[in-house]
Amino acid sequence: MYKIEILLLNLAEQLNFIDIEVDDILLKCEKSVEITVKAIQVAKREILRTTFKSDAEEINFFKEIKPQFTSKRIYYNSVYRIETKKPSGSIRVLKKYYNNELEKLKRYFDDNLDFYKYYRTKSTYLDYKYFVRGTFDVKQNLDNFYYEADLKFTTSHDFKVAKIMANDLIQVYLEDQLSNLDRKENRSSSEVLPKSAVYWTSTKVSLIELIYAINAAGVLNHGQLELNATADFFEKVFNIDLGQYHRSFLELRERKNARTKFLDFLKEVLTRKMDDADELL
Repeated sequence: MYKIEILLLNLAEQLNFIDIEVDDILLKCEKSVEITVKAIQVAKREILRTTFKSDAEEINFFKEIKPQFTSKRIYYNSVYRIETKKPSGSIRVLKKYYNNELEKLKRYFDDNLDFYKYYRTKSTYLDYKYFVRGTFDVKQNLDNFYYEADLKFTTSHDFKVAKIMANDLIQVYLEDQLSNLDRKENRSSSEVLPKSAVYWTSTKVSLIELIYAINAAGVLNHGQLELNATADFFEKVFNIDLGQYHRSFLELRERKNARTKFLDFLKEVLTRKMDDADELL
């Protein structure tokens, strides 16, 4: 099981790197699904040659560990589907689309309410049925996925746990998109700057790092400008949509090394320019 835990930690680190460094949401999802599927395949090979020491160990894997892999695949697949099917249109059209996606999550919740309650309350009395292989009951409300899966690597409810975990993330993603649309909608015409001919051509995460640094330094409006207003200003000036910049900042904080990668780069290139200028004197 130690190998599986290391595999999960490595997967989380790789996904975090992609989330920070790749701006295009579709490319981000493609890369994330690709490495997640590979990780699941490695985990499957490891489990198929492993004999669990007890039902408790098997339950722990299928209830607590495997869903962490599967939920990531479901999440990135779902976001990819949502964004590729997103209609072109006004803010009102986009809001309706994202709210419809939220309704789908609610329908899944309603259809699986009993298991949601069981899982959310951390109940265990049915774990021997839900998370041990070969113990499914046809009377249970099972996802079609179960009947098509490899039963050597699947229990009746590990997919449901993964789906719950993924749906929580999808809900956050959709609510963030709606929040971004609200921000755009609430900007009055007096606040809108003339469209600039200057575009930000580095990564979004680099600009987010710069914005947080400027905001932390308090160098705009004597430090009285809120972070959201600072972000809005840079979005307008550079014709860019920063999306979920709060989440990106959290991911920057979780970097093992080079938490201020872009600021370090700026210092490096400016110092080099100064040194080059000194050599000309």
